[in-house]
Amino acid sequence: MKAKNKFGGFAFPSVGFSSGMTLRDYFAGQALDSLIQMDLQCSAGRIALSAYCIADAMLAARERKEDVK
Repeated sequence: MKAKNKFGGFAFPSVGFSSGMTLRDYFAGQALDSLIQMDLQCSAGRIALSAYCIADAMLAARERKEDVK
């Protein structure tokens, strides 16, 4: 089964709501804490971009796993 969209759909879907945090945003937020803990000598923008790169990789791995089922 393919992900609902390139952002993974909603992280916390609820009946009656058609907006909110995407799964991509949620994954990026989870990665962000670890990136900050690493005390990288990067700008905030670079750290944020890295978090979204990790989130995209997580979504891709999730999609590959669903394709195997």
